[in-house]
Amino acid sequence: MEEDREDGSQSLRRLEEQLRQLRGQSAAVRVDVSVEIEAIEAKVRAMRQEIYANLGIWERVQLARHPGRPYSLDYIGHIFSDFEEIHGDRLFGDDPSIVCGLAALDGRPIVVIGQQKGRNVKENIFRNFGCPQPEGYHKALRAMRLANKFSLAIVTFIDTPGAYPGIGSEERHVGGAIATNLLEMSTLRVPSVGVVIGEGGSGGALGIAVVDRLLLLENAYFSVISPEGCASILWKDGTKAPEAARALQLNPHKLLEFGIVDEILAEPLGGAHQDPMAAVATVKDALLRHLAELGAVGDPTRRQARYRSIGVPS
Repeated sequence: MEEDREDGSQSLRRLEEQLRQLRGQSAAVRVDVSVEIEAIEAKVRAMRQEIYANLGIWERVQLARHPGRPYSLDYIGHIFSDFEEIHGDRLFGDDPSIVCGLAALDGRPIVVIGQQKGRNVKENIFRNFGCPQPEGYHKALRAMRLANKFSLAIVTFIDTPGAYPGIGSEERHVGGAIATNLLEMSTLRVPSVGVVIGEGGSGGALGIAVVDRLLLLENAYFSVISPEGCASILWKDGTKAPEAARALQLNPHKLLEFGIVDEILAEPLGGAHQDPMAAVATVKDALLRHLAELGAVGDPTRRQARYRSIGVPS
C-alpha cells in the first residue's frame, strides 16, 4: 500500500513539474495553452485528493516537517498586528528558537509565544533547528507572567522535535526549565490557546502547551517522543523511525479521541504548505472562536478544566 502511495506521489510530482514548465513556456512565447493547463490542473487536483485522502502515519510526520509549511512567525505576522518581540530571559541570554511578545488579535491585546525553525542552513543554525534551550523556556515564562499580570490571553504555536539535549542545555537544566513552565502554566489565571502547527515532540513541545484549549493541524503530530528518538531507544536504530511512528500511533484522530487535543484543524489539500494563507485563515478563525468561548468561562472553572482526562476515550 505504501509503495503504491509512493508511486502516486512520484506521478504527482511529474505532473506538477509538467504544469510548471507549461506555464513557463506559455509566458515566454505568449501562446495560449490555457486549455492544456486546465486539463493538467484537474489531473493534479484529482491525484492530490486520491493521495492525501488516506495518508499513512509516517507520511503525516513527513508533512509535519515539510520545510514549506508556515512557521510560527508566519502565523504571527499574518494573524496578529503590532507584534513587539521580547528578547532574553534576564538570566543567561536569548534563545531565537522561541519567539514571544505582545501583539493584537483583531484589536485585542494578546501575548503570543511560538517555537521557530529556519528555512535554510543559516536560519536553522540561528534558530537551533527549532530545539529550544533553557533560556527559551525562561523567556516564554517571562512572557506568560506578563500576560498573567496584565490579564492578557495567551496564544502559543508549538513546532519542535524536542528541547535541545546538548551539554550546555543540560548544564543549564533544561528539564527544570520545562518543569517550571508546566507548573506555572497550570495555574495561570488568563485564557490560553495552543496550536500544534508542525512537530510537537516530547517535553520540548509541552513546555508551552499546558493550555486551556490545544488545537492540532491535521498533518501535525504531538507525541511523547519523536519517531527517531523512539526508534533509537527501542531498536538502537534511527532508521526504524517509520515503524516507531506507527507504534506511537501518531494519528490526529487518536489524539482527539483520548482528550489530548481539543480540535483538529483542516489543512489545504496536500498540506499547509500548498496554500499557507488558507492555513493561516483557518488558524485565526479557530483562535477567535476558542478565545471567545474561554472568555465566557470563569477563571476557577477554566483552570480546573486545564487538568485533562488524558487517556480516557471521549
